[in-house]
Amino acid sequence: MTRLEKQLQFIIEIDKVKNIFRQTYLADGKRKENDAEHSWHIALMAVLLKEYVQEEVDVLKVMIMVLIHDLVEIDAGDTYAYDEVGAATKRDREAAAAERIFGLLPEDQGSYFKDLWEEFEAYESADAKFAHLLDNFQPLLLNDASGGKSWTEHKVHKEQIYKRNEKIEETSKSVWKQMQNIIDAHIEKGNVIP
Repeated sequence: MTRLEKQLQFIIEIDKVKNIFRQTYLADGKRKENDAEHSWHIALMAVLLKEYVQEEVDVLKVMIMVLIHDLVEIDAGDTYAYDEVGAATKRDREAAAAERIFGLLPEDQGSYFKDLWEEFEAYESADAKFAHLLDNFQPLLLNDASGGKSWTEHKVHKEQIYKRNEKIEETSKSVWKQMQNIIDAHIEKGNVIP
């Protein structure tokens, strides 16, 4: 295959991400969002919320990172944030998916995307920390906007939310404070179990 043919094959393959539905409802609560909508949303959030991170980040790199981070779910499926059973096999399923999906691209581009995906997964660089902040904050915002619909359905506890987001404070104290306010409000409303 030519370089262009490989790129076009990848482009068609990643269209499948539009069919991977998450557990998070859209802000209006009418349906659940898909991975493509989620990735687009947090890519735009990267531009808007950069001013609130404590370390310098490369916004373009973060945008690419969040646009590709869930492509592995084409093969691996979406693992709900609080699914302990699914989490046990998540890494292996997603690593195999990354090999296949990014392997469709020309070697230089496939390696670049796989390296970005690995950096995101490692959660160590300033860029990866910001990408994770966005990945975690967006569903929280949508849960808030939809009246805590997903939290209520899954009987989510405050400790689960705090455990999932425990590294956010070191990335952005402003976002962390906002998250705490949202969670507290939903505890009062009975949407999150204290």
